[in-house]
Amino acid sequence: MKMVPVISFDNYIDANIMLGKLQAEGITCFLRDEYTVTVDPILSNAVGGIKLVVPENEVSKARVLLSLFEQNKKTALECPQCHSHNVEYISNPAKSGNWLSAIIGFLFGSYALSIKKVYHCFDCGFEFDDLPPAKTSLFSEN
Repeated sequence: MKMVPVISFDNYIDANIMLGKLQAEGITCFLRDEYTVTVDPILSNAVGGIKLVVPENEVSKARVLLSLFEQNKKTALECPQCHSHNVEYISNPAKSGNWLSAIIGFLFGSYALSIKKVYHCFDCGFEFDDLPPAKTSLFSEN
């Protein structure tokens, strides 16, 4: 049985959530390269991320479910300023707070950019750290 990658992730948390959702729907699947990316995240781009693979005969069903999960996630995310659903959680390089420390860090080879993850609205450009409380649950009450 040939296994085909249907989606790739840059972190193991999102990968395992989707793995569990597909398995709950009865699709045989597993994660490839999870250990490599988890142990050394810098290799994520080199190996193509953590790949969720499914049998070739279940690819179309898996893709339909993945798009449904993504659509449900999109409707749950809402910008607190313009109430748009065109919101994503992105990495944003933080600027150095002090120009002197930035120069010293650069000269001594320890100029590491800090990365800040924020929710970004692509309609109004507003960025926020935390999501407002959800109006509806993504999960059933069972």
